[in-house]
Parts: sequence; structure tokens; C-alpha cells
Amino acid sequence: MTYDVVLIGSGFGALSAAALLVKRGLQVCVLEQAKYPGGCASSYLRKGYIFETGATTLVGLDEHMPLRYLLDELGLQVPVRQLEVPMQVHLPDGQLLTRYQSLDEWIQEAERVFGKHQQREFWEQCYRISRQVWQVSLQQKSFPFSNLQDLWQAARQVRPGQLRLLPVAFQTVEQLLQKHGLLQNKLFVDFVNEQLLITAQNYMPEVNVLFGATALCYTLFGNYYLDGGLINLVNPLVDYITAHGSSVLYRQTVRQVLPETSGYRIWTNTSSFRSRYVISGIPLNNTQQIFKDEKVQATLQPYLLKSDKLNSAFTMGLVLQGRPLPEVLHHQVHVPEGLPLINSKSVFVSFSHPEDKRRAPEQETVVSVSTHIHDPASHIIHDKKVLENAIIRLLTDKGLITEEQILYRQSATPGAWLFWTAREFGMVGGYPQYSRIKPWHMKDARLDHKGAYLCGDTVYPGQGIPGTCLSGILAAHKLLQDHF
Repeated sequence: MTYDVVLIGSGFGALSAAALLVKRGLQVCVLEQAKYPGGCASSYLRKGYIFETGATTLVGLDEHMPLRYLLDELGLQVPVRQLEVPMQVHLPDGQLLTRYQSLDEWIQEAERVFGKHQQREFWEQCYRISRQVWQVSLQQKSFPFSNLQDLWQAARQVRPGQLRLLPVAFQTVEQLLQKHGLLQNKLFVDFVNEQLLITAQNYMPEVNVLFGATALCYTLFGNYYLDGGLINLVNPLVDYITAHGSSVLYRQTVRQVLPETSGYRIWTNTSSFRSRYVISGIPLNNTQQIFKDEKVQATLQPYLLKSDKLNSAFTMGLVLQGRPLPEVLHHQVHVPEGLPLINSKSVFVSFSHPEDKRRAPEQETVVSVSTHIHDPASHIIHDKKVLENAIIRLLTDKGLITEEQILYRQSATPGAWLFWTAREFGMVGGYPQYSRIKPWHMKDARLDHKGAYLCGDTVYPGQGIPGTCLSGILAAHKLLQDHF
């Protein structure tokens, strides 16, 4: 079987790239090791309920954001519900903080909880940076640069606002707090750190302001809910690909990729494929394992992160019966004393929408719970119930649920994530931000400067679905720029 492009993995980055290439008339084949598409941005059916695989929040549909760009390019519409309030945060001192979408409302709330000192100045600066970052990301599709053509294309797209972003790439969020005199505000520092962990996958001393401001401000953009789960964001891309004569194949675990005279040969657990070009949508760690070309392996080596630099997750799915439940769907709960076994300092909780009858029957609710586990290879969890019970006690103490409401519960450790996704170490959330890794240090979408490319949350790390979508847009753009 021969194609123009074979894509490895059906995560949101790979599907974004595949659909854009299909639009240009290329014959593509997406190979997925699981039995359903979407990777960590998908949903699955169990016991008659639909649970989210990983991601539970949906942003990126605003103007100048990647998901909006993708859907407009493909002429697709997704029936979403916009959330009036994106999130609430249960702080260590017992206060409940509401993350409003309106910048002014949010600043007033931040001032109420953290005090008025420099809150407005801090958040106005972060919001301004975040808007510029998303706008620039679609203007500069040749970034990061890896050849002269990239530099030429970038120079043609330079705007004054882009240059103003350069200084904050050298500044950490910790330094930004220090500049605004906020480092002594422990409650605010704890809040910022745990918010950064959701999207930047790291804490303020390691996250540069360019990415950190974007991570902190995602609730200030449109936040959406999709009935039936995020699989219904993924399926329109799969349908678009297959409706245009290309393929998405499941239970196809890629074992190795080798270059040939006129392209690549891809071996899976059941078959082999040939293609002129190939895009790896799986993590860099996994990509290195399947590309047997020594030059490719050497190219990837400087970019790889080991377990002690990565995060996995402990996740729980609950089914609740009865009402009332919180009006706000997404909650972050601080755990200052740390959770047992893993010492995680916060838990993220997402409730299904009360009008969503596709995920659960009326008067029943699906709840997704997740918490980070740093260095997953060193945290083997032998008794899940210890963590399950601790989290349930936490949620009941905060008034989010009652034990009597629980009809069903399940949980997954990093070992389960490794089994489900095949991502090395059971890594989730993408590569964390590190201060030594500037944006131009990230791995370019070109893998071998011949016909192999990259996308996914280890290429454009730590910004959830919008960042992963952007990685697919960039990979498709560079492939087309190089060869068509």
C-alpha cells in the first residue's frame, strides 16, 4: 500500500496535519495503535458512559487561534457550548476563586482574593502577550527556523508587534512576579504555580513569560464544552479525511520506519506501507525508537526528555447520580499538604454538562479527575485505592460531590497511560516548559530534511489542544512548502 503521506498516530496534531494535506489533494494514511482516534484528546465508552481520555477543556476557537484556523480552512463546524465561567479554583486558605472570561471581571476577582497590589498591571501585561503570541503563531508558520527558506518566509511576515515579544522569551514568570512585587504574596504564588501546571506543565521558575502568559490567560479566551465528549471534535477530522478518499487505520502499531530511494517504508504489527513523506505525531521519545536511521536518531537525541523531566497523571472517572452539582464545570482544587504517594499539590475536576444526555442519562453526571505525577518511572502505584479515597475525601470536603452520589468509579495510573497510549513513561500533557529551552530551541517540524516531519505535544509543548493543533498546521505547512 502506497500513499503520498503516512502519519503515525491519530492525536490531534497528526489529524490536523492529515486533514490539511488532504485538502491539498494528497493521498494520506493515518496509522493508529489504539481502536479509536484522538490520542489524549478523545473519549471512550465504558459501562454505558462516555469518559474523556485525557483533555477535558476546549479552547482555541477565538480569532487568530489555531483551532479556529483549522476549522475555517476545512469548512467544518463543531456544535459547542460556550461556558459562561471557565473555571473555579479552591485555594489553600479555603477561598473560592472564580476565573471569569472577561478581563475586567477577572482582575476584580483577583484583586478581591489576592489584594489590589499590581494585579491589574500583571494581568493586563499577560493578556496582551497571550493575544500577541497566538496571532504571531499563525503569522509565522515557518517558526522554528531550520533552513534559509524559513528565514526568508519569516522576514516577509515580520510585524512590529512580533519583535516586542522577544524580550519576554528570556524572562521567567517568577521574574515577572518579582517585577510586579508579587513574589511575597504566597497565596498568589501558589495559585500561579498550579495554574501553570495545567497548561505549561511546570512551575514559574522554569516557564518563560512568552509561554507562561499564554498558559495563565487561557481562561480569558473562549472556553467551550462539546456534548458527547472531545471525540466529537476528533471525528469531524476523521470524517473529512476519509470522505476525501484517504484512510485512518486502527490497531496499527508502527514498529519501524526506514528511508527508501523514493520515500519511506513503514512496518506495523500487521502490515507494511510505503509513502513519499511521513509525519510522526507521536512523542519524540517514541519517534526515536521507530526511526532506525542513525542520522535521525542523532538529530532527535538533544531534544529528548527523560522521565525525571516529564509528567504523567493519575486519573479518575466518576459517575454521580442526583443533583445539585456545581454550576461551573471545571475546578482546580489545591492540596497544600500533597496527595498521598505522589505529593501532588492540586487536582483538576471536570463535570459533564447537565444538558449533555450523550455522556450520561438525565440526573446522572460523568466526572473526570486528574492530577500530575512527576517522574512517572519513579512512581509506581501499587494501591490505587489510597489515592482514590484521598481524592474523594478532598472533593467531598470542598462540597463538589458527596460519597452517596457515586454510582461508579474507575482510575488509571501512569502504567495504564503507558498501556493505553504507548507514550514512553506514560507521559501526558506534552513536554513541560523549561527556561533553558527558548522557543527557537524547540525541535523544528522537519525530522530529516528530506521527507520526514514531526508534530504533537512534544514539538509545540504544553499548550493543550491549541498547541497540538498548531504543531499539525506547521508540519503540513512545511511539508507543502518544501515539496509542492
